[in-house]
Amino acid sequence: MAEKKYLKESIKLGERELTVESGKVAKQADGSVVIRYGDTMLLVAAVSAPTAREGVDFFPLTVEYRESNYAAGRIPGNYFRREGRPNEKEILTSRLIDRPCRPLFAEGFRNETQVIASVISADPDNNPDVIAITGASCALYLSDIPFLNPIAGVRIGLIEGRYIVNPTYDEVRESRLNLIVAGTEEAIVMVEAGASEVSEEIMVEALMLAHKEINRLCRWQRELYKALEIQKREVTPVVLDEEMQREISENYSERLRSALDTTAQDKRTSYAAVDELKKEIVESYPEAEPEKRAMAKLIFDHFKETIFRDDILNKRRRPDGRRFSEIRPITSEVGWLPRVHGSALFTRGETQAMVSTTLGTKEDEQFIDDLEKGEVKRRFMLHYNFPQYSVGEVGRFGSSSRREIGHGALARRALETVLPEDSEFPYTVRIVSEITESNGSSSMATVCGGTLSMMDAGVPLKAPVAGVAMGLVMEGNKYAILTDIAGAEDHYGDMDFKVAGTRNGITALQMDIKIAGINAQIMAEALEQAKKGRIYILGAMEKTLASPREQISAHAPRIIQIRINPDKIRDVIGPGGKVIRSLVEETGAKIDVSDDGTISIATASGEAADAAVNRIRGLTAEAEVGQTYLGTVNRIVDFGAFVEIFPGTDGLLHISEIADRRVKDVRDELKEGQQILVKCIGREGNKIKLSRKAVLREENRKAEAASQSGDGEM
Repeated sequence: MAEKKYLKESIKLGERELTVESGKVAKQADGSVVIRYGDTMLLVAAVSAPTAREGVDFFPLTVEYRESNYAAGRIPGNYFRREGRPNEKEILTSRLIDRPCRPLFAEGFRNETQVIASVISADPDNNPDVIAITGASCALYLSDIPFLNPIAGVRIGLIEGRYIVNPTYDEVRESRLNLIVAGTEEAIVMVEAGASEVSEEIMVEALMLAHKEINRLCRWQRELYKALEIQKREVTPVVLDEEMQREISENYSERLRSALDTTAQDKRTSYAAVDELKKEIVESYPEAEPEKRAMAKLIFDHFKETIFRDDILNKRRRPDGRRFSEIRPITSEVGWLPRVHGSALFTRGETQAMVSTTLGTKEDEQFIDDLEKGEVKRRFMLHYNFPQYSVGEVGRFGSSSRREIGHGALARRALETVLPEDSEFPYTVRIVSEITESNGSSSMATVCGGTLSMMDAGVPLKAPVAGVAMGLVMEGNKYAILTDIAGAEDHYGDMDFKVAGTRNGITALQMDIKIAGINAQIMAEALEQAKKGRIYILGAMEKTLASPREQISAHAPRIIQIRINPDKIRDVIGPGGKVIRSLVEETGAKIDVSDDGTISIATASGEAADAAVNRIRGLTAEAEVGQTYLGTVNRIVDFGAFVEIFPGTDGLLHISEIADRRVKDVRDELKEGQQILVKCIGREGNKIKLSRKAVLREENRKAEAASQSGDGEM
């Protein structure tokens, strides 16, 4: 193996330097870099097999992103004290890297390729996810692997009208926009975004700013490539047999076009007809000539895509006969699952989502390992399931796939921004979306069904959210933007562009491009067409349920929040938790106490909730100067008596305040256990001053006033 050149170069990105170092670590990989931003560092290595994998008609690429606790100076909190299965963020970041890289390898490259991005240092400011995209590009491009065009990733934030390039964790939390963009020098190839109802115009501006930075980073990578004097492997693309192409086109063109037509047949019937035709064409060539049969398969797949694209671009016709901006028929219903807290069945064309909402307490919050903070809580969860029966197939039934996790995360981002604040609605919310039928855009059906199910559950959303998947077919200067794409349009088209939002703006965005990229004009057109589609869908949803129900489900827990003086928390907890355990046992309520003095009481019964509230109020009540209380004499001393006005709270009734006359001996006036009315006349820290004399004088004044009033009437 030839000695690899050492290189270390930096470029300014946002407020910090981005540094790439190659030729120092992992030198036996085909390509490897250490990429640094602030004190956040990743090691990204790429390896590709020397020969193509036999019998595959796809590019076998795997991407793995891993975060190690040591990078942030922590030991894992699990039993084994080591990292296990990839968590949600690791899976989502692996997808972030994979999606923009995959379309940019040389056509026909079939060698098994693996990219591994490992976080080896993590500072508290800079998220490694977007840096990993650029790092993967550097590892691939600065190697002999036929990754022919560099890409880069950039995050854009928006705070008080100001765009921020690669914002910190804290800035992202303040930002109205969390936009991740990946692209080449020429165009954008991937978008991932969460937003607080931002306009289409703002989104386009942010995208263009991101691409400006991406362009700089890509040109910089080309300079590094030249400095390292790298030679790429040669890839010989498959050449289709022209004579066979003519033969298949002449004999099967019309039959294939009919099979692809879904105006009068459903998806499964169409797919079956296409598969049967493919089998017929392949078997028309001798079994003894497997090369011809293999070529026939390639030509058929190419021919199928050609017909689809010709119909769209030249005949201006979609497979199901819809207009380019037309949305498939929508039906929806809510409340059809009788025992869940909220439910919706949302159907758009041949795509259907069965969505349920469950309301829980703080005890139900999800704990997530986090590289920045160690462990964080999540009060809103959305889980997306895609069983194989939804597409009429038999398949593995097990843990969630990367695709399911990715689609669920997109839907969660779309809905998260419209949730009420915890202080307004102190519930943990879990949405489960079961895709029961699928023919395109199931994640956006989840967004629509998720909105309806939450409103059915009585969650006071700030605004309803809908989502729509956009497509693109493009050749040269010709292009067509398609609204609400079905499965075939996703498969053979050049773009999958999902947009979710309210009537006021975008809440989530995801885009993947299969071609070199798209320009600002097409992006703006797609967003505007998506807005019209989104508003149409919201109108259809409002016909089913226009606003959240005023009351939560009868099957959901009732949560009441009260605030107490944080100094009184110990009175609620009690020694060793004795008091709070007794409260739970007596009332049957779930009680959660926060450090700020917020107490959440969750019960299935209003009476139990009232009982718990009253007990806690009694335990934590504080005397107010001027207020009168019915107290119990607990202890008598020479200088007065201690009177309990709340459970566990005593005040001093001084001998001078017992009566409106001079008292020689307290025991002449009071007995232990006696109940008396007393007024709070002062507080000094935890010491409470009480007066019975003040109460007696008030009673006397009232009696005199009543007597005088009575004399006047006679």
